[in-house]
Amino acid sequence: MSDRDDLEIILRSHVALITVCTHEETRIVDLIKSLAPRLDMPLSSWTVTDGLDALIGNATFNRNELRLVDESHIEARAKSTTDPEYALRVVRDAKQAGIKLLLDFHSFLNEPVITRLIKEIAQDHDIRRQKLVFISHDIKLPRDVERFSASFELKLPTPRAIGRIINEEAAIWASRKIGERIRVDREAVNALVTNLAGLTDSDARRLVRNAIYDDGAITAEDVPELVAAKRNLVDQGGLLSFEFDTAHLADVGGFDNLKYWLERRKTQFQTAASLTDRPKGVMLLGVQGGGKSLAAKAIAGIWKVPLLRLDFGVLYNKFFGETERNLREALRTAESMAPCVLWCDEIEKGIATGDYDSGTSKRLLGTLLTWMAEIRKAVFMVATANDVTALPPELMRKGRLDEIVFVDLPTPPVRQEIFSIHLSKRQLDPERFDLKALALNSDGFTGAEIEQAVVAARYAATAMDTTASTELVIDELLKTKPLSVVRFEDVERLRGWAEGRTVSA
Repeated sequence: MSDRDDLEIILRSHVALITVCTHEETRIVDLIKSLAPRLDMPLSSWTVTDGLDALIGNATFNRNELRLVDESHIEARAKSTTDPEYALRVVRDAKQAGIKLLLDFHSFLNEPVITRLIKEIAQDHDIRRQKLVFISHDIKLPRDVERFSASFELKLPTPRAIGRIINEEAAIWASRKIGERIRVDREAVNALVTNLAGLTDSDARRLVRNAIYDDGAITAEDVPELVAAKRNLVDQGGLLSFEFDTAHLADVGGFDNLKYWLERRKTQFQTAASLTDRPKGVMLLGVQGGGKSLAAKAIAGIWKVPLLRLDFGVLYNKFFGETERNLREALRTAESMAPCVLWCDEIEKGIATGDYDSGTSKRLLGTLLTWMAEIRKAVFMVATANDVTALPPELMRKGRLDEIVFVDLPTPPVRQEIFSIHLSKRQLDPERFDLKALALNSDGFTGAEIEQAVVAARYAATAMDTTASTELVIDELLKTKPLSVVRFEDVERLRGWAEGRTVSA
């Protein structure tokens, strides 16, 4: 069904309170305005700037001044309905059926008097048919009145709707440019439709308008700019961040099994018709600095899709229920960017249960597992973790993700490859270095520790007014105690656990 049909069903129901969490205020208000005559209900709105204002039908209040007798019944005082408490008292005492749109009312919902007034209006709904519709970009009703409420969410435009938006904006441009015709590249239009998926109607329309009005054409040159603008829109939420610096196979030393696994599933990820056929994701476990983060970046680079990083630290909120809502919002944003890779870095820090989190971690885990079971978009989840003991068994169960991959300490041939990669990145010719000697002297080193040895050797060479050499790198290696030595027991315990339980990277 359409947004209009869904909204009409809710407005006709016996629900007194309706929440609409959206940035498209104008769109939802216009939609309700179009429905009000069919529902035969007066429509009014409230804003903090104008107070109560009748939109459709008869109203018994004036937005500028209303009089209310105080509790002592001694004096009457004039008060503006821009005051949220007073506005709700007016609605309650007017006893007039109708729909009241409360715009950006979220800032006042935590006040006890406000909550009580909302509850009294909701309790009398069956008699007076007063509906309060809360419209805001961020709305959460107090628990006292949640049971009287229902939520409505505007659907994101379908590919057909996006195509219609492009045609409408092109027609508007042509009507203003008499005698000129818009130049259209059909492949570019198809690319726009694909890349605009997941945006709201107003955001998609604005980006299309920018592409057209720039030069009166829709061409291949418009696509990269549009993708960048879409990324900026997603970044504004702060819960997900774009990782622009994705990696390629040549940037990753080792990981032969994972590389082979990814290459075999590259096409299937983007073209599979059903969820059961599409790769879901992988869990990367291993020693800190072993290259798990680089592998996550490489997956996005190999598959040539956006990489979104989910920061569990940003998710947490002191208010009850807000953390789970933050996670749902982040996951919804990831779906809007499909196809993409969702990188949940150090996931154990977000879902590991403890003594002082009041069950937040368990609720986060439940939200995440539900999403993983129900996701119907091409979002490939890469979860990285350092502490396997902190991961709940529900997440580790086979079938949640496609594979559990263990990133072990690199072998001598892999260490040679890693040295070659990091030397080349710094414009140092690997052929001038004894890679076998470097690998021999870096036993137990992770990829990150090898990189730091190369960096330190360059610093030493600069200080000595010479060039980096095998000897300088080895000298830095000998000065370093790798994590496998400093935390020997922990590393060996992790490696022992992974043997026979995981797939080697």
